[in-house]
This record gives sequence, structure tokens and C-alpha cells, in this order.
Amino acid sequence: MTPVTPSARPAYADPTAPADLVHDCRAATRELHLPTPADRMARAALRPAPSLAYDDQPRESRKPEIAVSDAAARLAAAIYQD
Repeated sequence: MTPVTPSARPAYADPTAPADLVHDCRAATRELHLPTPADRMARAALRPAPSLAYDDQPRESRKPEIAVSDAAARLAAAIYQD
């Protein structure tokens, strides 16, 4: 395995050409052994379609709970006071 040498430019270099960013992303995908978009599409094409039958649909789904902190409540009260 070939050792990976760090790039001469820092990761936060700005401005960076879009072509350089694309090259970096593709290199990271290869190094991390991530699936390519073509791989993901091929897998998705082989999966069966989801069922549209009524019996296969969930009956009840809980609504998400939204927690409002005391600080956020005070802020909102201060902004929207009449």
C-alpha cells in the first residue's frame, strides 16, 4: 500500500477551483472505499419497489416532540411581546 502524503495546500484553502474540489472528493471516495453514485444507482435498481398496499402502510405514527428551552422561550417572549 502506498503511503498517503498530505496535500501542499490546507483543507481550508480559499478560493479553490471547483475542479480541484471535485478531484479531492473523488480521491476521498476512493480512499475511504465509499460507493460511487453509479454503485448506489445499481443497488437501488435491484431493490424491489415499495409496496403500495393499504395493509403494508403504518397505522399510526407519533408526532415528534419539540423541546423548547427556557432561554428560547424567554427570547421568543421578548421578541413577540405585544
